[in-house]
Amino acid sequence: MLSAFLPADFDARRPLALIAGQGVYPQLVAAAAREAGVPVRLIAFEEETRTELVDAFPESERALLRVGQLGRMLKALERFGVGSALMAGQITPRRLFRGLHPDLKATRILLSLKRRNAETIFGAIAAEMEQIGVQLLDARSFLDAHLASPGCMTGRTFPVSADYVEHGIHIARECARLDIGQGCVVRKGTVLAVEAFEGTDDMLRRAGTFKTDGSLFVKTVKSHQDYRFDVPCFGLRTLEVMREAGLAAAALESGRVLVLEKPAVLTQAKAWGISLLGFE
Repeated sequence: MLSAFLPADFDARRPLALIAGQGVYPQLVAAAAREAGVPVRLIAFEEETRTELVDAFPESERALLRVGQLGRMLKALERFGVGSALMAGQITPRRLFRGLHPDLKATRILLSLKRRNAETIFGAIAAEMEQIGVQLLDARSFLDAHLASPGCMTGRTFPVSADYVEHGIHIARECARLDIGQGCVVRKGTVLAVEAFEGTDDMLRRAGTFKTDGSLFVKTVKSHQDYRFDVPCFGLRTLEVMREAGLAAAALESGRVLVLEKPAVLTQAKAWGISLLGFE
């Protein structure tokens, strides 16, 4: 099996379009898909996609766009002859509202949306892709081995009591249900910070301004998460921010949160004395 998250009718012979945002996430997908024998084509974005990923594709197999050039992206997908696409890596959130360069196709979609947020914007883009025969895949596809797994992943007793872990999970899930964010930091039954538009790293830094011994970072998902364009991630940068903020424990929803470069993250977490728990 290539991945548990691929549809039953996935055709590994047809090219896959990797729509690549920031960070290492798109690079991991490209490497895993190629290793599985799936041909990959790249849709990259100026000032977002890593240069080394762009350079890893010949010009005939890549398209470099400005954020908002939806019409050009759809034409590139047709030119590449792809049957499916996968969105990996964040686009700078502010670009969805300021600094966007919408073409006519994108402008028409934006004007049609009553609520303009990442979910509605990307949902509308997915609908446009489906109209040209391109299926948008679950963005966990090919990265099964990088998902958070149940239990203490760092191989030691988790330092936060079960009651406080349950409290943190409850707060994180309620925030996700209300579409506020997908993470929070709690300490002994008190909420120190919740994640909102500023993102995980700034939330962790904010939590670090308070007393942090016994604190817990919790990352979860919405009850009806659309994994085509919204997969919570935890990676080396988040681990480093936790260390800077004085946070020594994190609970990640297993099977749902991606631990990017998981072996390296677990090794570094152990070295820094940070405990990582997978919960169900």
